[in-house]
Formats: sequence, C-alpha cells, structure tokens
Amino acid sequence: MNYIEFRENFYPLACFSLDQIYSAYPQFDRTNLTRWMKKGYIVRLRQGYYTFPDYKSKRDFSLYFANRIYKPSYISLHTALSFYGMIPETVSQITSVTSLKTAAFRNDFGDFSYKNLKEDLMFGYELKEMDENRRLMFATPEKAILDLLYLYPFYNSEKEMEELRMDEYYMRKDLNVELLLSYNGRFRSKALDKRTRLLQKVYDF
Repeated sequence: MNYIEFRENFYPLACFSLDQIYSAYPQFDRTNLTRWMKKGYIVRLRQGYYTFPDYKSKRDFSLYFANRIYKPSYISLHTALSFYGMIPETVSQITSVTSLKTAAFRNDFGDFSYKNLKEDLMFGYELKEMDENRRLMFATPEKAILDLLYLYPFYNSEKEMEELRMDEYYMRKDLNVELLLSYNGRFRSKALDKRTRLLQKVYDF
C-alpha cells in the first residue's frame, strides 16, 4: 500500500488505531508506520494509536485525542476547570479520568494524564460539539470539582482550598450547587463530604 491511499482512507478518522488498520487491510506491513513516522507523514499518539501532523493546526483536536487514545475516559480535573474559566491558570497538561488504571502519555500534541475512578463514579460528563462534527466527552463543572477533590485529598484545609483560586463570581452565580451536592452524594465518601463543605465555606456558596 502506498501512503497516498493510506491517507485517503484514514485521514477522515483523525485518530486511528493499529486494529483499525488491520481490519481494513489484513496484509498491511507494519514497517510502513515506522517509515512514515520517520518521514513525518504520521504521528504516534501512544502505542497503537496514530494521527496526521495536519491536526496540530486544528482547534480542540488535542482534547479529542485525549478521549480517543485511552477509553473509557472523559476530560475533567484541572483541564475542565480551566476550560470553564473556574481557575485562572492555563493548563498545559490535558487531564482526564478513566475507569482504567492511572496512565500518562506524551506526544507531539501534548502531555495527557489519566486518573483512575471506580466505574460507578464515571458519570457527570456531557458531549460537547467541536469542529468537523466531532464531539468531546467533558465533565460538567460540578463533576470536575468533585473529581478533583476526591482524587487529590490534600485539598483538606482552608489554605489549600484558597490556593485553588476558584473564580468566586462563577462559584456564587454560575455553579449549579444542587447538582454539585447531588453528585457529591453519589460518591458515598465522608472525606469528600468534608472537602465539599470546606469548599462551600471558603467560596461562600
């Protein structure tokens, strides 16, 4: 198979796996991938997952790849909080949660971090529309907060909560407190209950 034919078939997928390649072309010579990567024709996202370098210039595709290269997962934690404007920092690492084991990957599109949650805690996310009729799995603001407090237990004092530097206007005006507390109850965690109450006290909502 030549590269032009390969590109025509897999470019529309944006992110494609080795399994997808073999499903379409059972006799595919895997050494082609090594050769094309060396030439810069394709980019490896992680073992067994690839894309094309053109996608570096396309908006939101790093987030899209975060969903695709480690499934099931959804974007949450610091990346989601920054996306919603709830924290002031621009987050360089793309953070997600997953029911698989904790993992991290680095590639030409950035650093990808995945924190483990129990399968029954994989809720509170929604599908967001992006370019080219694709969709992202993204935590709601309320779930992103709870995922953070649950997975990072050092947020257990007023000082630590203040250092999150959450946007006070957002917390008081835009946050769905009823949904936050409803989600909190589904964790069945006394430690999280305590941190959530502390968050309410510090940000006065």
